[in-house]
Amino acid sequence: MRPDSREQRSAAGPPEQHSRPGPLLGTDQLPRVRITRRRLIGSVIFVVAILAFLYLGLPKLAGLGTELRRVRDGDPWWLAAAAVLQIASRLGYIAMFRAVFVHRTARIGWRASYEITMAGLAATRLFAAAGAGGIVLTVWALRAAGMPRRLVAARMVAFMVLLYGVYMFALVIFGLGLYLGIFAGPAPFAITVVPAIIGAVVILLVLSIAAVPSDFDRLVARWTRGNSRLAVIARRAATVPAAAATGVRTAIELIRSGDPGLLGAPAWWALDIATLWACFHAFGASPPHAVIIQAYFVGWIANTLPLPGGIGGVEGGLIGAFSAFGVGVQSTVLAVLAYRAFSFWLPTIPGAIAYLQLRRTVQRWRREPVSLPG
Repeated sequence: MRPDSREQRSAAGPPEQHSRPGPLLGTDQLPRVRITRRRLIGSVIFVVAILAFLYLGLPKLAGLGTELRRVRDGDPWWLAAAAVLQIASRLGYIAMFRAVFVHRTARIGWRASYEITMAGLAATRLFAAAGAGGIVLTVWALRAAGMPRRLVAARMVAFMVLLYGVYMFALVIFGLGLYLGIFAGPAPFAITVVPAIIGAVVILLVLSIAAVPSDFDRLVARWTRGNSRLAVIARRAATVPAAAATGVRTAIELIRSGDPGLLGAPAWWALDIATLWACFHAFGASPPHAVIIQAYFVGWIANTLPLPGGIGGVEGGLIGAFSAFGVGVQSTVLAVLAYRAFSFWLPTIPGAIAYLQLRRTVQRWRREPVSLPG
């Protein structure tokens, strides 16, 4: 059975709805997060101001002004390698996107996949929505491409489960591996065992969601007939676990399908970590590999702060995590700031351009009839 067959039957609806003209899909606008040119420019200006503080003001406050001048003395070959690794990580993200979504519609080719993923990454970085900006934009684009609403919801949950499942498993493997001495490097309990416990709990919770019936929302609707306020709230709330359960089961079925495109998820994380690793080498530092991986994932928890791209929070989180592992502050600041220059600016500027291109692509889709493969 194809990985999407079950959700296709429950979410796609009658065949005729897939052949309606594209303009009918125009009702799916970007909800809540309105990405206009004015807001885009304002967000870029804000980001530049924050980065100016990080790269110019922070070193003076921390007494690292002299040390930061070494940025220009970083090994150009290692910095070039960091740039290549960062570009490769984006390709992994695009491969992952196509493995999860594109099998359902021929409208989304490689160019459209690039536009959606890069624009989504830019939205995640430029808008203070704790990553929600990229999700909203991706859902909007997929709906405009003709994918049914419930199918988009299931596939988006599956995408997030697969992508962040790598994150949680890494916390468990490298946290416990360092603490038990399997991997070389220091092992402070607070940033090895504690994150490993958190990762394990999240994994168990997500897997337990798969046990929720896919028709849970219909069962609740049957149990709560009537138009009372409590009944309406219960029916609406029931759609969340139902969609989450369908998404988790979809993720499991995708893994069982053996689609090589799913390797884009670990590639996305591994190559981004390799970018940070190359930045450390550019400035003559070489922390143990397991330490770099664990400090990376612990530091990136700061990305949950409602800051555009986690600017300031991610830098602080990474520097704090490496400091807890005993890595030198000076080399860490240099490596982290160089890494963030690659991880933030390299995808954000072309991502903003991709967003403008995606708007034109969506307008073209809405003028064309929708025809999804059965």
